[in-house]
Amino acid sequence: MIALYAVPVELPVPGGATNAYVLGDDERLLVDPAARTSALDDAAESIDHVAVTHTHPDHVDAVADYAAEADATVWAHASFAERFADATGVEPDRLFHPGDTIADTGVSVLTTPGHAPDHVAFVADGEAVTGDLVFADGSVFVGTPDGDVRTYLASLRRLLARDFDTLYPGHGDPIENPDERIRETYFHRRDRERSVRAAVDSGAETVDEILDAAYEKALGDARSLAAKVVRAHLQKLAVEGHVEWDGDRASLPAGQ
Repeated sequence: MIALYAVPVELPVPGGATNAYVLGDDERLLVDPAARTSALDDAAESIDHVAVTHTHPDHVDAVADYAAEADATVWAHASFAERFADATGVEPDRLFHPGDTIADTGVSVLTTPGHAPDHVAFVADGEAVTGDLVFADGSVFVGTPDGDVRTYLASLRRLLARDFDTLYPGHGDPIENPDERIRETYFHRRDRERSVRAAVDSGAETVDEILDAAYEKALGDARSLAAKVVRAHLQKLAVEGHVEWDGDRASLPAGQ
């Protein structure tokens, strides 16, 4: 059983809250305690372990409090232990690798980078806590400097291959139609990539020019975030040889 606790946060996140979760069998794991609430205080009395899907500020701010009060074992991604300590103020007690099971919780770790390099999902009995990988509504931000579109798309494919019954995202409602929602998210991202590539093909060079060509509606206050998304897509297209990108200007590869 996975218990969801919506935790209000003072950050610009979908719905104004981050979902914390408690899950596990013989031992209980608390995931993504972004802040304290009375309901989460009560739930945390029975936890044995604490971990996060990734170390963005809207997922970690109460890790130190709950780890100390519950005398819980603090877990971090083995490849990002220093990043975890910097974000949470807590040195991890134990490190996990993708594929590991967290102690006696029965919860295993699935690597899902893209939104952030240290992003993972926690899997239990055909369900998964998936952080900021896919939402029931809307799209996930995948932009510079943390985002990597290539690894994000690979993570969506990895999630789809597992055929989960339900997904529990970092923000918003549980996803009861995982396959459909993952496919929608995947193809939305590929559509955005095609629009960015088409903009470069048509002569747009700067990020501002590509934004104007690739987005059909006025972006308003979201323009700065959209610019980070475009940069992430340009990085992917450059790695794959579809465009030339020097960080300031994009162009077609020589000979095209």
